[in-house]
Amino acid sequence: MRHIISILLENEAGALSRVSGLFSARAYNIASLTVAPTDDPTISRITVVAQGEDAVVQQIIKQLNKLVDVIGVMDLTDNEHFEREIMLVKVAPKGAQEDRIKVVIQDLAARQLEQHEGMMTLEITNIGLKLNEAIERLKPFNIIEVVRSGAVGIGSGDSVLKI
Repeated sequence: MRHIISILLENEAGALSRVSGLFSARAYNIASLTVAPTDDPTISRITVVAQGEDAVVQQIIKQLNKLVDVIGVMDLTDNEHFEREIMLVKVAPKGAQEDRIKVVIQDLAARQLEQHEGMMTLEITNIGLKLNEAIERLKPFNIIEVVRSGAVGIGSGDSVLKI
């Protein structure tokens, strides 16, 4: 099963390494990892997306909670949540494709950041599956480069991970 695990931890050197080490020690692959400070610069929030058995994830969560730097852990998969990922993609449409790509950009709710020397840089924010679909739709327009952020997530309603 796919799990989205949100972790609050102290923003200190080595904290991220200790968290990711728990996953690698169990030979558990991290599909995406996003980390940044919160509204409190001394605290960071990590979002880990991993695929695997529920029992292994629960064991990792228990071990995460024992780490001294970790303030709190929540498996967002257990509850309603919002998840988003950002993708920047550079395409080079040829001639008549420029009219067609404008329709695709609108359909994808993409934002055109730049058009320069026959290339366009687009920004798309959505869930990972939708970004995968966007890549497929953009392939005919000569994809030059793709950069994705990895998922970030937050619980819906009163589901909160905060000090």
